[in-house]
Amino acid sequence: MARLSPALKQATPVHVARGEGVHVYDADGRRYLDFTAGIGVTSTGHCHPRVVAAAQEQVATLIHGQYTTVMHQPLLRLAERLGDVLPASLDSVFFLNSGSEAVEASVRLARQATGRPLIVAFDGGFHGRTMGAAALTTSGSKIRAGIGPLMGGVAFAPFPYAFRYGWSEEEAVAFCLRELDRLLVTAAPAADVAAFVIEPVLGEGGYVPAPPAFLAGLRERADAHGILLIADEVQTGFGRTGKFWGHQHTDGLTPDILITAKGLASGFPLSGIAAREELMAAAWPGSQGGTYGGNAVACAAALATLEVIEEEGLVGNAAEQGLRLRDGLQKVAAEHPGIADVRGLGLMVGNEFCTPDGAPDTAAAARAHAAAAEKGLLLLTCGPHGNVVRMIPPLIVTAEQVDEAVAVWAEAVRA
Repeated sequence: MARLSPALKQATPVHVARGEGVHVYDADGRRYLDFTAGIGVTSTGHCHPRVVAAAQEQVATLIHGQYTTVMHQPLLRLAERLGDVLPASLDSVFFLNSGSEAVEASVRLARQATGRPLIVAFDGGFHGRTMGAAALTTSGSKIRAGIGPLMGGVAFAPFPYAFRYGWSEEEAVAFCLRELDRLLVTAAPAADVAAFVIEPVLGEGGYVPAPPAFLAGLRERADAHGILLIADEVQTGFGRTGKFWGHQHTDGLTPDILITAKGLASGFPLSGIAAREELMAAAWPGSQGGTYGGNAVACAAALATLEVIEEEGLVGNAAEQGLRLRDGLQKVAAEHPGIADVRGLGLMVGNEFCTPDGAPDTAAAARAHAAAAEKGLLLLTCGPHGNVVRMIPPLIVTAEQVDEAVAVWAEAVRA
């Protein structure tokens, strides 16, 4: 009898039998508040009726139509519909299955379009587990350890993680832009750099928002040197941060390539990249494709997801409930010095645990995380040291559910 790989480590002890909205239920019928959302995937909640109906109808019509062999309507309608939510200049899209695939597709496009070999990524970023995506990832050693050599042509610049440095946000931004400028005249000559790739909010790296001034500085340097700016919106997209895209917290900023996945199809595997058509056309013939990319059922689910987000006002709800969640968590932290920082955007909030001398307190975070699960609240940890407990509820979460989660969290931290 075969079993799951022992390398798969479960974040909670729960075996889920079904899900509904912001809740999951185990085999005994116990209800849990799911503030993991499948790592930000079930954006419209578990089994939203509109998404379920769309998927069921599509399954009975066409399950798979491989998109370099035939075209199908869900794929074409989704490409058109995304034009309503993407920045106006990003008018060409390409679909894949996972965030890692989309990241690698963006790198492939950037290198082919510019003819340049280097990619600059940022400390603490997570871009995936496949070999190319892992080469861009420094959120934790587990992603890179034991599999080298990784893809070459990658240089890293510091990310303005002000809390870690012990500086103001302004000081952290100034330092990191200076270091980037230095990198562009040393290890990664600007004329050889195809793209900067950055998450608008570090995900696995600790739920750290990129300050608008830093993203604006990247755009300025990209324009000055003919470098493309890639926004990895795998986790921050589709309303998660209280705006449709995380980069929109920086006024006037538009990336050259945008990567989306996770919340795009409410749990069905689908990802994509968007760019202006002229840039997308610079991809070499045959460089874009894939057996399962743009699957008909996943595209139908994504169309339904877009309808639900718009009709139920979920981007605005993420902003409103995100403020409520962060305010509640800050009140808990005020009573517990071990929680040294609470931060985030929208429904993407992290609680960082530190010892009295400021060192990462992984053990305390693990205890609070486990206690929350015991009390019916499912959460995840992140950060290089695993000392950040993150909260990512579905975008449909209500004020009452936020308050319930904060109350359970307060009990877990006390315990």
